[in-house]
Amino acid sequence: MNLNLNQGIILLGSSRSDGDTAKVVSLLREKIAYDVIDLSQKRINHYDYNFLNYDDDFNELFKMLVENYQTIVFATPIYWYTMSGITKVFLDRISDFLNKEKEYGRMLRGKNMAVISCSNHDDRDESFTMPFVRSADYLGMKFIGDIHTWVEVDSIPKEVKEKITKFAQLINPL
Repeated sequence: MNLNLNQGIILLGSSRSDGDTAKVVSLLREKIAYDVIDLSQKRINHYDYNFLNYDDDFNELFKMLVENYQTIVFATPIYWYTMSGITKVFLDRISDFLNKEKEYGRMLRGKNMAVISCSNHDDRDESFTMPFVRSADYLGMKFIGDIHTWVEVDSIPKEVKEKITKFAQLINPL
């Protein structure tokens, strides 16, 4: 078990590994040395009350996250006014570790959660972060912040770059 808990990880939850959200994550990674996992490259099935999906990639991924990282950043595009499906499925699957192998679920306590959202405009609804904030609270995590980003004509605007720099300092204050 690698307990390098000063480090954080970004979970990219987009349908496109090279889309706008990935561009924002790339810029953030230039400022902080967080690892990135592209959830679209993992086989993560929907939550199942009977735990019949226990042989997909989620269990190994989740155990690695809780054993190795202090801060988990969810990076998601906004699809239909909410987080991406793969991000929602990831959050749902945490329930596996609240019911089975609870010792891993309990390892979330005291960890940090943050969120990056991305769309085509500066138009995110203020309620967008509520599922993240409440999930963090329920899991005993500290919600340390969020930013909304956008990409215009394949480019990250100066205003967004400045927000990313401030966000990097917030989630990695070293």
